[in-house]
Amino acid sequence: MDAHEIRNSYLAFLQSNGHTVIERAPLVPRGDTSTLFNGSGMQSLLPFLLGAEHPAGKRLTDSQPCVRAQDIDDVGDNRHTTFFEMLGNWSLGDYFKETQIRQFFTFLVDIVGLDPQKIYVTCFIGDAENGIPRDDEAAAIWQTVFAEKGITAEVAEIGSQADGDARGVRPGERIFFYDGGENWWSRGGSLAGTPIGDPCGPDSEVFYDFGPEFQDASFGLAHPASDGGQFMEIGNQVFMQYRRLDDGSFEELARRNVDFGGGLERIAAASIGSDDVFRISLLWPIIAALQNLTGRSYEDETSSMRIIADHLRGATFLAVDGVRPSNKEQGYVMRRLLRRAIRLALSLGLTENFFAEIVPVIADLYADDYPEVAASRDEVIAVLVKEENSFRRTLEGGLLALADYQGQTLTGADVFRLSDTHGFPKELSVEEARRLGIAVADDWQAEFALALEEQRARSRGATRLGAAGLPGGAPGAGA
Repeated sequence: MDAHEIRNSYLAFLQSNGHTVIERAPLVPRGDTSTLFNGSGMQSLLPFLLGAEHPAGKRLTDSQPCVRAQDIDDVGDNRHTTFFEMLGNWSLGDYFKETQIRQFFTFLVDIVGLDPQKIYVTCFIGDAENGIPRDDEAAAIWQTVFAEKGITAEVAEIGSQADGDARGVRPGERIFFYDGGENWWSRGGSLAGTPIGDPCGPDSEVFYDFGPEFQDASFGLAHPASDGGQFMEIGNQVFMQYRRLDDGSFEELARRNVDFGGGLERIAAASIGSDDVFRISLLWPIIAALQNLTGRSYEDETSSMRIIADHLRGATFLAVDGVRPSNKEQGYVMRRLLRRAIRLALSLGLTENFFAEIVPVIADLYADDYPEVAASRDEVIAVLVKEENSFRRTLEGGLLALADYQGQTLTGADVFRLSDTHGFPKELSVEEARRLGIAVADDWQAEFALALEEQRARSRGATRLGAAGLPGGAPGAGA
């Protein structure tokens, strides 16, 4: 299956299991200023997970485009992207662990066609201090569904990622127990960080094993929660069955929920047996277009092409949802994505504008499944090309100025000067300096912030002078 088929098959399968397919949420959250973007499938459904009744019922499913700007510096490896789609399904006080585990396993094995021998899972090891038992219920269900495929699934008690890095996977082990730092969901990110009043609970994560040849030994021995490359997480099933009380203890919820999220790109990568998500049908056409434009190969320019493909895909969807490049909030992130893409394209020899060649490829990949992409195609291309025209002039001047720092250490004051004088974004100054072999001071961020504050202080002083009718402003202004 390609990614398009996986998405549609997932929604059809969940619909056949009594779920209502709901519309995706926009990338910019409505009425939520706590975060810039929808970064998960459940984010827009939080009120209903907290107890509100959803008008579409108790069983819901969707495919939610997401943006995680915090992952921007990780893009370039084989599995991180700032933009991705999250396949999701929710039970709001309806089914619980057995139905959820069975339906996801069935989808992966019987519909997508993944080899069950390559699927590994994790469960919560329990927390005696907080009176939360080990999730033997989920583990037993997993053992049953594996046994139905003729697979004996032995249990491994790990406890933490560090433990796993040291011991690895032993013969027969397929179900791994980890602590509240790995297998507990809360908005605080862990058992210890669970906010007061929040629903929370153990989760059961699902991993695909690409084989020992993909493990980076510098990360220790391979196991599901390892960062070494052999295993890739493709889905997480959260069993919301607790709430944290004012005294820090936990109580069982009267209404238990299931919150499932599965990475479309990662499931698609597993389905083609590649640990590189950029080879799937939603990303490889972009890479292929870049190869044609540059005359260079993906194998020789892997990181740069991955970053360009990811950033332009993310910026395209942001534009579809009404975001425009600017120096504030969502527009700033969008601008940063576009400018990084342009800067890296320059390193590939693309000295002329190229968005008009790549953005239509991206739009066409999503036009059939997201009508809003087709409807705004021409406008989106125009928005991104306009930003490309503007920044290319800025980029050329900034790169020339940056070259003068060869053999020196770039300080925060230097980075500020490049930004203030040439309009060169601070992140790009640092990234490009490092690419050119220019040393960057460890404290550049603090010094940059100090220089920025000094400039603001000077500006406030000038404003006060102007308001008093003194030199620097129109006579009588503000009187």
